[in-house]
Amino acid sequence: MRKKIFIYVMIIGVLVLLAGCTQVNTPITAESTGVWNKYFVYPLSTIIIYLAEFFNSYGLAIVVLTLIIRTILLPLNVKQLKSSKAMQDIQPKIKEIQEKYSSKDQKTQQKLQEETMALFQKHGVNPLAGCLPIFVQMPILIAMYHTIMRTDAIQGNTFLWFALDSPDYVLPIIAGAATFLQQKLMMAGSPSAQNPQMVAMLYMMPIMITVFAFFFPAALALYWVVGNVFMVAQTLMIRRPMMKDGESTGGDK
Repeated sequence: MRKKIFIYVMIIGVLVLLAGCTQVNTPITAESTGVWNKYFVYPLSTIIIYLAEFFNSYGLAIVVLTLIIRTILLPLNVKQLKSSKAMQDIQPKIKEIQEKYSSKDQKTQQKLQEETMALFQKHGVNPLAGCLPIFVQMPILIAMYHTIMRTDAIQGNTFLWFALDSPDYVLPIIAGAATFLQQKLMMAGSPSAQNPQMVAMLYMMPIMITVFAFFFPAALALYWVVGNVFMVAQTLMIRRPMMKDGESTGGDK
């Protein structure tokens, strides 16, 4: 659990560092040099411009690009949900091991770790599987920030009620609410729902996202909102058959 919390803190740190990036005032072009510009920022900028010309809206372009990115990341998110479900299934056995090695001395705690890892291996559970999508999303988030800030064509455009290149005061609240709902669904029924540290992060992460979104262009908050809404729908669609399979298995027993 501590590793997950560390990763969440890293995300918050990335959001803080985004504002300090030195290249954000340099427009992205085909002549921009460097691996980051050539393979991350410029391709995203090109796709947004193409989509904007097709839909006649830079806001819709960002929405569509977000959906494309989330669809590409779908296998990782499915793996994350399956890992969470597997962890939930073996939770009774984990509690048995914890009760068996309840002593706090170093030797007992080492034995506890060994048997817990053996249980994970036996059932094919990777406790860090849930962290992989977060690691992948971090460079994408930074790339989107650079793309939004450095694509001149986005500047001055509006979508719905907000300007894409300026902070908004409604979208950040929606971003925070969407983050909370997505995390709540991911934690539902999992062992982490009982962990005080993870429960604290359930509330802290949306608050931090909301606060930072007040200072970033609304286009970045739009990307975050659409991505989280997509993940909420995806989680509901994937969890439903998982829960049915679990009920069927339980019934057979």
